[in-house]
Amino acid sequence: MKLPSLFGGTRGLEAQIDLYFDKVQEAGLVFGRAMELYLERGVSEGFEELVRRVTEVEEEADDLRREIETQMTTHTLIPELREDVLSLIEQVDEVTNHYEAAVYSFYIQQPVIDAAYRADFAELARMVQQTAEEMVTAARAFFRDLSAVRDHVKKVQFYESEADKITTRVGRQIFESDLDLAQKMHLTSFLDRLDSIADTAEDIGDKLSILTIKRMV
Repeated sequence: MKLPSLFGGTRGLEAQIDLYFDKVQEAGLVFGRAMELYLERGVSEGFEELVRRVTEVEEEADDLRREIETQMTTHTLIPELREDVLSLIEQVDEVTNHYEAAVYSFYIQQPVIDAAYRADFAELARMVQQTAEEMVTAARAFFRDLSAVRDHVKKVQFYESEADKITTRVGRQIFESDLDLAQKMHLTSFLDRLDSIADTAEDIGDKLSILTIKRMV
């Protein structure tokens, strides 16, 4: 169901929101590659470069978010939905924050991940990134084509569920292993940190479902 633009032809704001979502997706791609490199070779030069890059992208996304919020607050744009859209943009920003926090936690704490769990950590990172990717696609659809929002939110829910399953399964395997308790706690804290990105994306998907119904009424 395509509806008129929320911004009444304010193309500059539409372009900024598109660019903002581009930055969130870029942060996800950098996060994904950083996780691949860490699991392959630990803290390497390439990993460190990606840590720096995800911070740059997060800062660029923050700048765009502030510009969007300023424009929407200072101009009389979509008054009936303005607070909802501002809240949505701020909530999406949490995902880029989680990406940055995750790669920095691996960089600073350098968890030792046994070979038996590396493939699972890699799969979890992929599911997490895919959850967030589908969330961003659903958010774009909210501004362009409401009929597409539901399908992408369903995919968000699917990938988030897969991430939960991996987190639960691997967490149990770790605690059933012969690792000492401190290492078990350390490794499962990283599982939870990764899974929290998917949880946040799912929360945003739920919000998008509500906003979509609200806009269609």
